[in-house]
Amino acid sequence: MAIKVRPLHDRIIVQRLEEEEQQVGGIIIPDTAKEKPQQGKIMAVGKGKVKEDGGIQPMDVKDGDTILFGKYSGQEIKLDGEDYLIMREDEVLGVVNKE
Repeated sequence: MAIKVRPLHDRIIVQRLEEEEQQVGGIIIPDTAKEKPQQGKIMAVGKGKVKEDGGIQPMDVKDGDTILFGKYSGQEIKLDGEDYLIMREDEVLGVVNKE
């Protein structure tokens, strides 16, 4: 699904990836007690950070990348009834290699 919003500067829009059913010792943890996943797919990226000299620092991440981010990263937003996160590129901890 294409996002109809382009984030500004060094911001990205991320869709959380759901983790497998969490179990502790055979007990299924209810949705309300589960921690939100800290992995997501980038849905849209801005053009890059504006440097002091007016140039643009290109983004290290791109649409479609699977990323890891901190527990409290980003702001939750809702677009077309779907939940997303919008965050700065420097909140990304790493990109997951698909090899």
